Amino acid sequence: MKLAIAALALLATPAIAEDALPFTYEMFEASVLHTDIAECPAELAGEGRFCRATLYMDALHIFVFEDAGDQPLVDFLSYDASQLHTLLKTPIPD
Repeated sequence: MKLAIAALALLATPAIAEDALPFTYEMFEASVLHTDIAECPAELAGEGRFCRATLYMDALHIFVFEDAGDQPLVDFLSYDASQLHTLLKTPIPD
């Protein structure tokens, strides 16, 4: 019985795993409401990259894409809403 269950479990798993497709800027542009930002935050900045931002669930999410080729997503970082003044380089209002 145990052998039969093990055999069925093996049959249920994919024999050959496909490589994951990259999430490209074209896909992002068509499906995610976002804002273009002039420059990436320092911890995400790099040569040949550009960033886009979204607001969701009290956080600012930064998506980083490569400039070249299909422009795949290469990095991602979220900032809690309480950190926005630091990210935007603005003083906290009194």
